Amino acid sequence: MTTLSLMVQGTTSDAGKSTLVTALCRIMKQKGHKVAPFKPQNMALNSAVTPEGHEIGRAQAVQAQAAGLEPNVHMNPILLKPNTDTGAQVIIQGKAIGNMNAVGYHEYKTIAKASALESYYSLAENQDMMLIEGAGSPAEINLRARDIANMGFAESVDCPVIIIADIDKGGVFAHLVGTLELLSQAEQKRIIGFVINRFRGDKSLLQSGLDWLEERTGKPVIGVLPYLQGFHLESEDAVAHNTFEKTETRLKVVVPVLPRTSNHTDWDALRLHPNVDVTIVGANEAIPACDLVILPGSKSVQTDLSFLREQGWESYLNHHLRYGGKVLGICGGFQMLGETLEDPLGLENKTAYTTANGLGFIPMTTVLAEEKQLKLQKGKIVGLADNNDSAAHVEGYEIHSGVSSFHQDITPLIQLASSCEGYISPDKQIIGTYLHGLLDHPESLETILKWAGATETQHFDYQAFREQEIQRLADSCVQHMDIDALIESCRAFVTQA
Repeated sequence: MTTLSLMVQGTTSDAGKSTLVTALCRIMKQKGHKVAPFKPQNMALNSAVTPEGHEIGRAQAVQAQAAGLEPNVHMNPILLKPNTDTGAQVIIQGKAIGNMNAVGYHEYKTIAKASALESYYSLAENQDMMLIEGAGSPAEINLRARDIANMGFAESVDCPVIIIADIDKGGVFAHLVGTLELLSQAEQKRIIGFVINRFRGDKSLLQSGLDWLEERTGKPVIGVLPYLQGFHLESEDAVAHNTFEKTETRLKVVVPVLPRTSNHTDWDALRLHPNVDVTIVGANEAIPACDLVILPGSKSVQTDLSFLREQGWESYLNHHLRYGGKVLGICGGFQMLGETLEDPLGLENKTAYTTANGLGFIPMTTVLAEEKQLKLQKGKIVGLADNNDSAAHVEGYEIHSGVSSFHQDITPLIQLASSCEGYISPDKQIIGTYLHGLLDHPESLETILKWAGATETQHFDYQAFREQEIQRLADSCVQHMDIDALIESCRAFVTQA
């Protein structure tokens, strides 16, 4: 079986690569293709866990959903999770192999590329189409040597490329022409067309520019995709802020943005809920009054805890709880609520044994360990139910290095298949859990909303909403792109090669 492949590269980060690959996965699936997404190298703190217990980028898990597949470790064989400004944890085929600085990883790329190619061919064996996502821009001259994320990978698997640019940022023609000019002649030959993303207004006013672009470059414009109002797709890395007006707010939620916030999709269901107002608080911003504070996950827990203290969150939380407010800690945020955070191996700071005092709201000590916990979990939220029979169903995933232990008997939040998980305080004001995705399912979302003080909220099914948005995106691309011409161009590229 001949596998068609296509790589989507962008003129910049956030040009729309992940979004377009997601749309194409759904479109090709609906056309009857066996299609799979693939991203050789991803740099993001927002990750997902596969059924086999491997870690991949969140975007590839969403793309797998669009293709009708379970997430697979080979969809994203290289994941870099930044833990400092110059270094990252390196994850190869789902397993962390250690921390590297930028220079060290640049030297390591040759080894990493072998794993990326192994994963690509393993995945492609069972597909008739592979949709590959690039990273950043192929025109980043300083990163061209040993490239495994863009043109270096396209050349290795000999696939055609389309380039997407975001017109909403401005300068779209300069982005496209400049990117093409900075590629080698061999790389330019791989480009089979351009896509312009997030266009607002009358396309006829853009036509003269499109004609000029095609004449100047000799490359067709395959599509001009419109700006989709209120569109939501789980973000690959950037923390999403509210863009939705709420007319009947029943709950106010505040979330601090940490320097190394991870898995920030944990509160997307709240952010999108029609009755919940979510405020994201960045560095040096005033912290408003609220009903619920969510302390999110973190890639560098001790460092991010120091940041919270510097920003005044410790005194804010004490005041918030004193007046009846609620606090939810997820993963790293759960660890911060404990009494002690220990890093005996120097995993976060590359130093000797370090210990940090937690916020002290939970009688718990966390010790960072080298082996990461990666699990999909199902259970019931027994800590917030009158009895086990009435407890809400919950699904999620664990992805953490810390091992936590309690100093006294506690009430667990969740009953899993063979163990208990999480914590709820005696006064029911504080809950903590390692379970990401706690709010993604309607039952568990409703339970948490009621616990936090919201009554008579509208039913909101985040999973159904996410599926609806994927389909809306795909329908828009079908309307505004020549999909059949794109497929024929891919086939023609293979024939010419």
